[in-house]
Amino acid sequence: MALTDEQRERYARHIVLKGIGEEGQKKLLEAKVLIIGAGGLGSPAAMYLAAAGVGTIGIADGDEVDLSNLQRQIIHRTADVGKAKVKSAAETIVQMNPDIRVNTYQVAVSAENIKELIQAYDFVIDATDNFAAKFLINDACVMERKPFCHAGILRFQGQLMTYVPGQGPCYRCVFKNPPPKEAVLTCKEAGIIGAMAGVIGSLQAMEAIKYLAGTGELLTGRLLTYDALNQDFRKVILPKYDGKCPVCGEISAAALRPD
Repeated sequence: MALTDEQRERYARHIVLKGIGEEGQKKLLEAKVLIIGAGGLGSPAAMYLAAAGVGTIGIADGDEVDLSNLQRQIIHRTADVGKAKVKSAAETIVQMNPDIRVNTYQVAVSAENIKELIQAYDFVIDATDNFAAKFLINDACVMERKPFCHAGILRFQGQLMTYVPGQGPCYRCVFKNPPPKEAVLTCKEAGIIGAMAGVIGSLQAMEAIKYLAGTGELLTGRLLTYDALNQDFRKVILPKYDGKCPVCGEISAAALRPD
């Protein structure tokens, strides 16, 4: 594909950037990213991916915009209260960058729809806020061989990691099983500083951009944690892949191989 004059101007800072350049920008324009969750994490991720020129962005979320969302979910506005989050997010993206095609899915992810949702996309961003969805996204992405970036935020802390098939452990390798519902407080119960969503969601967008453009080092095999109170970033080296994971282990992988 050839870039138009308008695209050359819009993405000029990418085109002159070593590690992206014109070829990297073309890759972004041809890429497809699915964001599951149009809330605190999904908002900055979607906006930065749209600004970067990721050509197709899918957004899956079954909720409507609530006034309490606006403290951190920056893709939505006061006038959007009561509107489907996917519709509000799509409107913001298109206003920001008409280059972008937005696919909306006003559904909560489930075992029945997750594989169909992720099938057409090159990269998945887990921007959900509950463990059941995170494990579901992980398992489906592993089985369908889709790279994805996980993130979680609470209070003044955040974390993220990236899974690429064959390049390190998956989410279930690290966290094994969802904790009991009563064992972990939600953001509604414990609170969340709004800017934390911006920090971690932007880092998820960065992971997607690096993967799609083929540049830099991804957070595969490492968990990045952030403590906003101390402005402390830390990388935790994850346990090495040992083939025993019930999802991405050798037995599961063998079941996926063609005869």
